[in-house]
Amino acid sequence: MEIILKSKIKEGLKILYNSEVADDLVQIQETRKEFTGDFTLIVFPLLRFSKNTPEKTGETIGKYLMDTFSSVTGFNVIKGFLNLEISFSWWISCFGEMLGSDDLLEKCRVTAPETILIEYSSPNTNKPLHLGHIRNNLLGFSLYRILRACGHRVIKTNIVNDRGIHICKSMLAWQRFGKGETPAQSGIKGDHLVGKYYVLFEREYRKQADVLIADGMDPVEAKNNAPLLKEAREMLLKWEAGDPETMELWTLMNSWVYEGFNETYKKLGVDFDKIYYESDTYKTGRDLVYKALQKDLLYENGDSSIWVDLSEEGLDRKLLLRSDGTAVYMTQDIGTAVLRHEEFNFDRCVYVVGNEQNYHFQVLKAILKKMDYSWSGGLFHFSYGMVELPEGRMKSREGVVVDADDIIAEMIETASELSRELGKLSDFPEEEKDEIYRKIGLAALKYFILKVDPKKNMTFNPDESIDFNGNTGPFIQYTYARIRSVFRKAEETGITCSRNVSMTVSCGTKEIQLIKLLRRFSFTVTEAAKTYSPALVANYCYDLAREYNQFYHDFTILGETDKSVRDLRMGLSELTGRVLNTGMYLLGIEMPERM
Repeated sequence: MEIILKSKIKEGLKILYNSEVADDLVQIQETRKEFTGDFTLIVFPLLRFSKNTPEKTGETIGKYLMDTFSSVTGFNVIKGFLNLEISFSWWISCFGEMLGSDDLLEKCRVTAPETILIEYSSPNTNKPLHLGHIRNNLLGFSLYRILRACGHRVIKTNIVNDRGIHICKSMLAWQRFGKGETPAQSGIKGDHLVGKYYVLFEREYRKQADVLIADGMDPVEAKNNAPLLKEAREMLLKWEAGDPETMELWTLMNSWVYEGFNETYKKLGVDFDKIYYESDTYKTGRDLVYKALQKDLLYENGDSSIWVDLSEEGLDRKLLLRSDGTAVYMTQDIGTAVLRHEEFNFDRCVYVVGNEQNYHFQVLKAILKKMDYSWSGGLFHFSYGMVELPEGRMKSREGVVVDADDIIAEMIETASELSRELGKLSDFPEEEKDEIYRKIGLAALKYFILKVDPKKNMTFNPDESIDFNGNTGPFIQYTYARIRSVFRKAEETGITCSRNVSMTVSCGTKEIQLIKLLRRFSFTVTEAAKTYSPALVANYCYDLAREYNQFYHDFTILGETDKSVRDLRMGLSELTGRVLNTGMYLLGIEMPERM
């Protein structure tokens, strides 16, 4: 309709003001909820042609449309905005087209698809995934599905931080205090076991530092000279030198962690097409740094460390290789980016990383540009806010975190308890009940996180997330299950629904409001892809579920005696169910057929 209206308005401007008007000056948007109308023309850009006030110009254009375009049934002008009312018959026709289509995402497809890499998760192998990783993984996976729905070729990637001093801390603590403990022996999940020794290292290291401070040493000097930290640094040098014993321990403990990570990823329902490891990519990055140094793109300090000067770019100097030749995070990110472009020739590479790394990615992009990689302009940092608990921020070193496995288990258990209280699944087989509990618990977790604007910090509240009546995943799931129940009852009673909607069917504003909302689905997905915001899809799904529930309570569906009206209401139910199912799929959320 926006396209048709734009064409009709341009025709009118030619007749009314003898003016050819550029497309971008005819600005049409959906009418805001507080005003009467369906579409709104912004009149201000047209005043140069009318030579009149906004109100008079709007009145003139509105009358012209009423006289020449039967689908416009009314209008009102508020200041410089012309609000147009569209006929019920056009909305019914629009609904019939949507209902008859099997591809709800057809209108989202771009004409020039791109190859897009999305990096998410990026765990360290010294600790299990936690609540912060959950937000990261859910955002990355949802972005993948949304961008793919719009026709792009999307590759899901992960970079595992499997080297560095933090890894050596876990290894050293296990050597010192582990007594050969393994996941199989202890019954502790592999990533949790390694994380246990990382926390233990920090505790013992702080004790040593406190002793040095008590003996009169400066606190900063004490922290740098604690024996455990010195040993961890020595272990890192051995690792980078390829010491066989160190490498063997590193391989063993990483294998425990990877097995644990994979189990968590499976629970979350996320996966990857390609996994990179920092232990490989830092070598490529190091080689690229040396080559860039030979081209005088970088410079060497007096202590043999290698730096880049980005002062001309409005940034500062950045270390790329330490004086002993060991690499920093930036080094491996350079290597990873180059390897990815060589392998996939991407148009865009999206890094799903928290906002505390904003400066890091500014620098990475500037370095790659300085190193003459023209594709560096396609790097994009998807910067998202931190997630906390009501109790406050998590601290991995102190062990004050909520492990991803624990929170997933808690959400499923809470879903089980609430469902038992409601008693709606009492007659279901135990296996089916357990599967529904899992879907509800994960929907509560995923939706609560994804409905928040990614740029904002957020507090995850498990109790709020699983409310069956609020802006939650379980509420949307329940709406979908309600729709499926309508069609099961229809099948049981022999009622069928035709997809051919009568153009003369009697309907009211409630049905039209639902149609208008259904029509917005493809626009919402398109906008979510452009702005990298799964929150748009999440909140759309809630608005649609809420609107449908009001419709469901206000009208009889299967009991309606007028077949054309019943077909319309069943069609609205069927399309709403499909849209909700598709929208939640884009968020990585499964929908139970009954609850």
